[in-house]
Amino acid sequence: MVFPPNESDRLCHDPNGGLPRLLEIMRRLRDPETGCPWDVEQDFATIAPYTIEEAYEVEDAISRKDWADLEGELGDLLLQTVYHTQMGAEAGYFDFHSVANAIAQKMLDRHPHVFGDESNKKSADQQTRDWEVQKARERAARNETGVLDGVALGLPALMRALKLQKRAARVGFDWTEIDDVLSKLREEADELAEARATSDPEKVREEFGDFLFVAVNLGRHLDVDPEQALREANAKFTRRFAYIEAELAKRGTAPADSTLAEMDALWTAAKVAGL
Repeated sequence: MVFPPNESDRLCHDPNGGLPRLLEIMRRLRDPETGCPWDVEQDFATIAPYTIEEAYEVEDAISRKDWADLEGELGDLLLQTVYHTQMGAEAGYFDFHSVANAIAQKMLDRHPHVFGDESNKKSADQQTRDWEVQKARERAARNETGVLDGVALGLPALMRALKLQKRAARVGFDWTEIDDVLSKLREEADELAEARATSDPEKVREEFGDFLFVAVNLGRHLDVDPEQALREANAKFTRRFAYIEAELAKRGTAPADSTLAEMDALWTAAKVAGL
């Protein structure tokens, strides 16, 4: 919908304009004659990285329990949807309203126990299984007949590995014992050591990839989300290294001017301090 100029200005400057205000602002930004040159130049591919980044910033605000920041980050993420849908409308593919209607219908279809005639007296596990059955039907309707079809290529590698393994496990392609996964991880570590001895960088990269893939599988069998586990490990490393820097600064020095032994001792102290 295109508003008359005066009405458009009124809406864009209305602090209570809500979603219509945001949609109109984006339409104006993308106007080829009067919009922002940078915004006009963008396309789906150039905006996609920002969409991914904003999703991670939402997760970061949640992990920090910073609810004021979360409000802003959710707005940034919403802007990404508005951006893509405006470009879709310009190309005649879809618009915000068709996207909203499509997801609304999907929610109805996937929750017959809430919006249909199925009983809602189900466990969360049963509802999850029903959800997967419905998603399988949707993939079949898109001619995605392979077990691994539809697992997005653009997912972070750890997350995609986990999804691929879960799909394969549904049809029985999986280890049944955690000890078997641990044994495979040791095997991959040995193969990585062998590859390193060859000095072949492509072989080293391949074997390292195999090692990580099995590590993800181990996490799955331990009921540990590998992406979350690695994020927590990153946060722990950041805290402990910050401790090292702070302690060295008290001595009038810095990591670059210290020995590994000095820094390792401070690392141990950080662990003892519970960081």
